[in-house]
Amino acid sequence: MRDPNFEQCVQACYECAVACDLCAAACLEENATRMKGCISLCTDCAAVCRLCAAMLARDGEFSNALCTLCALVCDACARLCSAHEAEHCQSCAAACLGCTLACRDMVEA
Repeated sequence: MRDPNFEQCVQACYECAVACDLCAAACLEENATRMKGCISLCTDCAAVCRLCAAMLARDGEFSNALCTLCALVCDACARLCSAHEAEHCQSCAAACLGCTLACRDMVEA
């Protein structure tokens, strides 16, 4: 039987990945040089979130370890993006925070 937090975590991972992709694309358009760190972390975060959701769906052996990593990456991305005033950065920060909490709940369940 799947963990009750499973669906919420998978959904949060996918929502975060999309928010990170949108943020990275918007930062590229605005000022790629100044926003290099944000673009890089958002790209990494999106990749980790997608991998985490896929591994959870497969009930992979390393799902908990990947959820722990995903929470760490999402937390870092949330902190970085929340420091920027742009709406896409704020939306990304909110999605990352949601994913951080969902992954932590998944690991602690």
